[in-house]
Amino acid sequence: MSATVAEPAIREQPVRSRALRYYLIGIAALFSIAAVRVITGANEIDSPGSLRAAIIATCPILLAALGGLWSERAGIVNIGLEGQILLGTWGAAYFTYWYGPYQGLLGAIAFGAIGGLIHALATVTFGVDHIVSGVALNVIALGLTTFLAEAYFSELDSEYGQGGAQQLTGLAKPDLITVPGVSDLANDLAGKHWFVVSDVASVVAALTTRISVVTFAVFALVGLTAWILWHTSFGLRLRSCGENPYAAESLGVNVIAHKYAAVLISGGLAGLGGGFLALVSSPGFHTNQANGRGYIGLAAMIFGNWRPGGVLLGSGMFGYTDSLRLRDASTIHALLLLVGFWLVVFAVWRWRKGQVRAGAVLAAAGAGFLLWYSLTDEVPREFTSLTPYVATLLVLAFAAQRLRMPKADGQIYRKGSGG
Repeated sequence: MSATVAEPAIREQPVRSRALRYYLIGIAALFSIAAVRVITGANEIDSPGSLRAAIIATCPILLAALGGLWSERAGIVNIGLEGQILLGTWGAAYFTYWYGPYQGLLGAIAFGAIGGLIHALATVTFGVDHIVSGVALNVIALGLTTFLAEAYFSELDSEYGQGGAQQLTGLAKPDLITVPGVSDLANDLAGKHWFVVSDVASVVAALTTRISVVTFAVFALVGLTAWILWHTSFGLRLRSCGENPYAAESLGVNVIAHKYAAVLISGGLAGLGGGFLALVSSPGFHTNQANGRGYIGLAAMIFGNWRPGGVLLGSGMFGYTDSLRLRDASTIHALLLLVGFWLVVFAVWRWRKGQVRAGAVLAAAGAGFLLWYSLTDEVPREFTSLTPYVATLLVLAFAAQRLRMPKADGQIYRKGSGG
């Protein structure tokens, strides 16, 4: 592989520098959350139960975001992630009912990959606009899974269904893991509500108490994605297809094959996200189960700047806000203080970089959240269901200026045309 393709459009930051940055962000987040918890008395803000719910909510979003990362790094915008998740939910339900939960997860991956194949055929082979193809796939997947549920699950309703043929509950679940000793100690320390110590213990308790084996596999896929895309020749060639496919073609890279591979992997990951929804996050399958998580996954990918570490960070944030609908209103009210504080911090950071206008907007938003916290005692219950979508809008609005997408992302590629 020539150095010409290996050279990215802009210089990537050193790996150690990025790892240190994520580490410092994690430490700062830990201390700020602990401080808000102590000040407000809202111990549910990071209790083991809250964090466990956040991890469960994060995984489908993270898988969708990883799917988007694979696809867009090869130059294909995959708006169809939502539809691929939906296909995965039905595949998981069908194969779990007949064969078992782990075969169900494989079925979810397979059905998601079929959605990816349809998107690849439309965009790579026939040159359809990526957005049009993705939106069409979402519509088709919603109608198809509803039809398949009616066709295959209606006769099972008396035994498994609890609300008609459009859902199937009572399915077998993947194994849960509890680490004896560690789990009990961590839960005990978390219940003491000590500053920082209990917050760390809550994280340990959430990761060692009745956690699905699939959850660990999901987070392992983040590391595997980072290694393949940035430390193998296949990953280098795939990323070159998203930066300059014609230069890659001139150096012997099979651009079409790499784009197909990327979109198939993307669909498989999104399908696995659907399997997680049906077999881990909820009692079973129901139609339209994705509920916008494919779009939120895209937002997490954009927030993460098309990098695995950033995708993990963004998905965790969106997953946490998504899980808040299960918490009481006082917990969300306490988070207003946390959000206001961090907006002010980002405002100061922007001012120091000379970005006065952006800093002023952030400062105004931060002051608004702090004022909201000071003048109210609770957040309206109706607002809790909107928190993941509000967070999506805020993050994309404030992070847009630092983003750098793959240079050829969304462009129609024609072999031999030379651009």
